[in-house]
Amino acid sequence: MRSRWGAFFDASLPLIATLLALLVGAVMLLFLRANPLKAYWALVVGAFGSPNAVAETLVKATPLLLVGLGICIAFQGNVINIGGEGQMIVGAILGTWVGLHFQHWPGWLMITFALAMGFIGGAIWGGIAGALKAYFGVNEILSTVMMNAIAVQLMNYLLRGPMIDPAQAAHASKIPQTARLAMAYRLPRLAPTRLHLGALIALILAFLVYIFLWRTVWGYRIRAVGRNPHAARYGGIPVKKYVVLALLLSGAFAGLAGVIQVYGVNYRMITDGSATGFTGGAGFNGIVAALFGHLHPIGTIPASILFGALLVGANKMQRVAQVPSALITALNGLVVVFVVGSEIWRIRRQRRRMAAQTEKEEAAEEETTDFTD
Repeated sequence: MRSRWGAFFDASLPLIATLLALLVGAVMLLFLRANPLKAYWALVVGAFGSPNAVAETLVKATPLLLVGLGICIAFQGNVINIGGEGQMIVGAILGTWVGLHFQHWPGWLMITFALAMGFIGGAIWGGIAGALKAYFGVNEILSTVMMNAIAVQLMNYLLRGPMIDPAQAAHASKIPQTARLAMAYRLPRLAPTRLHLGALIALILAFLVYIFLWRTVWGYRIRAVGRNPHAARYGGIPVKKYVVLALLLSGAFAGLAGVIQVYGVNYRMITDGSATGFTGGAGFNGIVAALFGHLHPIGTIPASILFGALLVGANKMQRVAQVPSALITALNGLVVVFVVGSEIWRIRRQRRRMAAQTEKEEAAEEETTDFTD
């Protein structure tokens, strides 16, 4: 019974953390002389109050889910990918470039090719960090963060120069954006909403990632390297190869998220000069969604929907409660801090339980030995 209760408590920790974050947010709303119940009800209605609201929530959840799937793979291999923003950008750049330069291909063929290019672009960007980690001992947190900055500068250069919208260039405008994609190259939508085929692709990929991690040899080896690289090496697994593979696949899913944003939502690549101007922070929020889902591909599905709902509903909450946009940013930050903190606490709690269990087993063995003697 105690074991079942502990497992249930661990599974509920992200939800408890989110509720605590919302409780702190309620105190902040009271200080701003806003009604917390009214504000949070507006958040729920904004996210799920109509078919269009649900569609917008799923649109926001799609890149979070794709980035989160990559994070699940990376964490299973015991590497930390903080480079989702840069990987989304590089994937989007490659996918957009092919869409603008091969304009006479059939729509279905171009969309497939563009998604593949986005996947490859993100994989290259993540794989570089993986190679630096595996063969040169470079900390992957530092390398992926620095590569985010490189990707942002690359995006700004291309969108203000070689890939700038010709109409903008003709008017001497410096708005960093590309030309629009052809109508045939846009992901199908569920009219009259903005929900596009990318949401279904992300859902299918979540199940495929689960199969990959727990039902294939490659997935088993990634998890083995993540659990104990020394034992994996002793068992004949090339550890460095699978460290690179974990970060390569993690970057690939982030790159796919980036190109899907272009082909499913914006129909062009556009930014305000920052990473979040294009990604909307999905490269970082996807990490939290994966942690909320206990780093499991299937668990990341409802977690992504929850965070998509927070992003969509927060806009309506801001209008109804008449609170500044900074509060919405702070509320999202609180959820991130509480969820990440709960995950760290859960891991430490599990380690303490395992250590206590080991001590009990050793004590039982000693008692058995003494009795035999």
